[in-house]
Amino acid sequence: MIGEPLDGPTISGGHMLVEGALDLTHKVILYLEDITVSFDGFKALNNLTLTIDAKELRCIIGPNGAGKTTMMDVITGKTRPDSGTAFFGQTLDLTRMSEPEIARAGIGRKFQKPTIFENHSVFENLELAMKTDKRVRRSLFAEIDDNTRDRIADTLRLIRLDAHAEQLAGRLSHGQKQWLEIGMLLMQEPRLLLLDEPVAGMTDDETERTAELFKSLAGKQSLVVVEHDMAFIEKLGGKVTVLHEGSVLAEGDLATVQANPQVIEVYLGR
Repeated sequence: MIGEPLDGPTISGGHMLVEGALDLTHKVILYLEDITVSFDGFKALNNLTLTIDAKELRCIIGPNGAGKTTMMDVITGKTRPDSGTAFFGQTLDLTRMSEPEIARAGIGRKFQKPTIFENHSVFENLELAMKTDKRVRRSLFAEIDDNTRDRIADTLRLIRLDAHAEQLAGRLSHGQKQWLEIGMLLMQEPRLLLLDEPVAGMTDDETERTAELFKSLAGKQSLVVVEHDMAFIEKLGGKVTVLHEGSVLAEGDLATVQANPQVIEVYLGR
């Protein structure tokens, strides 16, 4: 879920990567062009080209095997593409960076199953997730400064867990655990959040609250949401990208892609 922060500036492909070095002077924050990934002859991604704007909320849909997970693996450095380019901002070549470097650069990923420290309190989970130098990391139970405490308090309110700050994370409901993990990612101050089926297993009320949370984050961070729940996607609004056989099949608002005959044939009509 959360990449280990680097101990300092890192050389990657001859380039010095330093926190805050991401160039966001252009509108596009993520640029994938002609990305191809093959596994034993099967093309999980087939010349995939996709752009995500800064502070955009984008939904990605598609049938199983469409390449959604592989796409996120490429963005986060877990999988190296056979060919193609992937840039974060205008300067960071993701294909030449390690997973920790990419996490430090400002890309956070949330998997379907929440990964939290169940034997620590909600507050402690957020403190542990903070982007900080592990070499000078204070003890979990050491005093934290007012600025850090305020940041955690703000995040608790945002994810609607302020009333549960001292509760053990393992005792939270499924939906609350999902919110906590999102809060842990936010503590790392990501510029891009990748969210894989974030409302799977949630109640209707939790799903509604999650939609409100994501909409409140849009405009602050860029969000890419992979989801099958069409009602949830409709609540989020914005642009939808449909993947099929490792490529972009269609893009537009939800009503547009739902009316697309090819999308109906390969995905919605099933």
